[in-house]
Amino acid sequence: MSLVAIVGRPNVGKSTLFNRLVGMRQAIVDETAGVTRDRHYGKCEWCGTVFSVVDTGGYTSHSDDVFEEEIRKQVVLAIEEADLILFMTEAATGITDYDEEIADLLRRSGKPVVLAVNKVDSGAKMYDSYQFYSLGLGEIWSISAANGGGTGDLLDEIVRKLPQEGNSVTDEHPELPHIAIVGRPNVGKSSLTNALLGTERNIVTPVAGTTRDSIATYYNKFGHEFMLVDTAGMRRKTKVHEDLEFYSVMRSIRAIEHSDICILMVDAQNGLEAQDMNIFNLIVRNLKGCVIVVNKWDLVEKDSNTMKQYTEAFKARLAPFNDVPIIFTSVLKKQRIMDVLDAAAKVYANYTKKIPTSKLNEEMLPVVEDYPPPAWKGKYVKIKYATQLPTRNPKFAFFCNLPQYVKAPYKRFIENKLREKFDFTGCPMQIFFRQK
Repeated sequence: MSLVAIVGRPNVGKSTLFNRLVGMRQAIVDETAGVTRDRHYGKCEWCGTVFSVVDTGGYTSHSDDVFEEEIRKQVVLAIEEADLILFMTEAATGITDYDEEIADLLRRSGKPVVLAVNKVDSGAKMYDSYQFYSLGLGEIWSISAANGGGTGDLLDEIVRKLPQEGNSVTDEHPELPHIAIVGRPNVGKSSLTNALLGTERNIVTPVAGTTRDSIATYYNKFGHEFMLVDTAGMRRKTKVHEDLEFYSVMRSIRAIEHSDICILMVDAQNGLEAQDMNIFNLIVRNLKGCVIVVNKWDLVEKDSNTMKQYTEAFKARLAPFNDVPIIFTSVLKKQRIMDVLDAAAKVYANYTKKIPTSKLNEEMLPVVEDYPPPAWKGKYVKIKYATQLPTRNPKFAFFCNLPQYVKAPYKRFIENKLREKFDFTGCPMQIFFRQK
C-alpha cells in the first residue's frame, strides 16, 4: 500500500488533517504546539484508492529540547519511508525559516511532494497563500483541515501523484491479533516496542509521559504476526492536570478496549503498586488476555529465590484471577524480551480456544456430579449440560434446573476446574448458569 507522510513545522494542523483523512479522531489535536511526537499511522480511501497516511511531529531545528531532537529523527525517517510527501504550511504566519528548511529537505529527497497551505477558511485568506509558490515545490493547494474546505481537490492531487502499482490494494493485515503494551508512565513501554521491532519506532526519553498517542505497528518476525500497540502511561486521576495527558489516558483505555491481549508492564523496583492494580482490573473488566512483564529486573538485588518470591507476592496481590504469565525482563539489556512475545502468543491461543461441546461435557459433568452446588432452602441444583458460547473470549454456559441458587463461590470452583483441565492461562473467563 502506498504511504503518504504529512510533514511540516509545529502547529500547522497536521494531526487535524490526518484525522480528517482517516475518518476518525485518531491523533490528539490541541492548540498547544508540539502535541504529536511519534509517527502515527492510518488508512485513507479516496475514489476507490486506498493508501496509508502517517502523521509526524512538528519539525524544528537548532533546539536543545530532548523531544525535538527525537521528533526530527522521526520526521526524517517518515520522509525516507513515504512514497509521497504532503508538506503542510499555514497561511496566516507565512513562510518561516522552518518551512524553508523542510522545503530544502524535500527537494533533496527526490520524492513527489504536494504542498498544502492550511487555515485558509475565507476568500480573504486565499491571497496569503500565494507567497508559498516561492518555496519552489510546484502547485499549492489551499485547504482548511478543521472544516474540510479544499481537501477533496487535495486528495485528487495526492491520488494522481501516487505510484500506480500500489494504488488499489486492500488491507494487507486483516483480523490480526492486537497486543497493547500498557502500564504506568516510565516503565519502559516504548523501549519494549522498539526492542521488539528492532528499530527506533517510538520516541524514548527519561521523561515520564513522552508517549502521548496510542501507536499501532505491524509486527511479523520469528513466527509471530500481530499489531503491536504502544500506549501512553496511565497515572491516577488525581495526578492528571493537563488536558493532553487526559486525552492520552483516554487513548490508552481505548487501546485496551480494542485489543485482544494486554502486556502490563511493571517497574521491578516499585513492585505491583495500586495504579498497576487499577490497570490490571481494567484489563480483567474488559475481558482481555493479560501478560505481566516486570521490567528493569537488572536493577534489583537478587539471590537464588528472588524471582520465585516476586512471583508469589504478585499472585497474592492479583487474586482471585492470578492465572497470569509473569515475565521478568530488562528491556535495556534485551533480557528475555522474546519470552514476552511467546507468552503473548500462548495467551492469544488460549483466548481464542474453542472446546467442542462433547469434550467439555465429558470432562465437566463428572466434576459437577462429584461436587454439586450446595443445596439452598432444601432445594438441590442439578446441572445437566455445558457449552462454550460463540464469543471471541472464553465464556461458558451451564444449564440447570435452578440457576438462581448457584452462588459466586461455586462459579469460582467451576472456573478453577475449567482452567485445570483446558489451560486458559492469562485469560479472564465468564461462566453463566442458565435455566435448562
